[in-house]
Amino acid sequence: MSVTGIVWLCILAAVVCPLSGWGIVRAVRGKHEWDSLVRTIDERPQDHSDYALVINPSKNNADRISRDILAFFKEHDLPAPLVIETTLEKDGKACAQEAVERGARVILAAGGDGTVRTVAEALAGTDRALAVIPIGTANLFAKNLGIPTDLTEALKVAVSHGSRKVDMGWMDVTDKEGDTSRHGTLLMSGIGFDATMMEVTPAQLKAALGWVAYAISSLSHLFDRKEKADITITQKDGSVRSVQNVSFRTFLIGNCGTIPVVSLMPEARFDDGLLDFELIDTRHGLLGWTNLANDVLYQTARRHPGMRPWSHGSTLAQMQGTRAVVDLHHRALAEVDGDVVGQTRHVEISVDQQALTVRVPKAA
Repeated sequence: MSVTGIVWLCILAAVVCPLSGWGIVRAVRGKHEWDSLVRTIDERPQDHSDYALVINPSKNNADRISRDILAFFKEHDLPAPLVIETTLEKDGKACAQEAVERGARVILAAGGDGTVRTVAEALAGTDRALAVIPIGTANLFAKNLGIPTDLTEALKVAVSHGSRKVDMGWMDVTDKEGDTSRHGTLLMSGIGFDATMMEVTPAQLKAALGWVAYAISSLSHLFDRKEKADITITQKDGSVRSVQNVSFRTFLIGNCGTIPVVSLMPEARFDDGLLDFELIDTRHGLLGWTNLANDVLYQTARRHPGMRPWSHGSTLAQMQGTRAVVDLHHRALAEVDGDVVGQTRHVEISVDQQALTVRVPKAA
């Protein structure tokens, strides 16, 4: 996803500093909690709505997974879902729109976070439900909502009553030709270094090494030119805060802030009607990156945003709001939930509170 490479890069840099070791926090679901969750799903009544399955055929074992999903529906005496595969010309949004037009009430998105995001774009603001079948590499959206990565358990969630309303973030990105495209964001998106990592990491390396591939590929870009922009953020109370000529490595937009090992935005929530904005910068070479790593681990341990009192050489500034406008002084790469959307000099960010209905194991 978007900042996974930053995280791994921070952790690799932090290895050189003994102070950072205490900051790594692992959250492991206990067997008792898992058994309780599965039992809760099994006890919920099934929903006999019309279903559609949007699946990314490029994922490993996609054909087998499709067959297993159809077999699950047959075994549970549920009407077989309409199956629509994504293509290079037809993304998850177009597939979901077709599914809605053909009468589906619940759309199963089988794929990674990219497929889930594009399906969500079509369903936001409607009364149709999104059911996530996580078969991607990271599956961060599913994990943040407690949706099982086991196929059978995920399908039980998909076909049973129990939903949660979550926010839908939007990024309107203007390209170098002056055309503007709109992209939904459920996780984290950004402008600058994180987008560069997404761009330069080969798919083969990512498949072989997972998240570590981002760190390896980005090493040669640690000291690229910084971005510079004028940024305006509308806060929760409607007040507007602006900064001019600010330099940064990355400007992040978060609808959730927790990814494996660390929390980049500890106060980010899926359903509060707010987006979290974070400005990340480093100074003094590798020492700055090491300091940034320690600050990320520090706030992860505290579960509260903020840098260490003795922090020096990096910036980790955070703010919440409902809208942001970023005017860059020169073109920079932007990415949405890990998908690079190209070079831009102008980005507008907004949020629709609780616009998306998602099937989850437990209601909020």
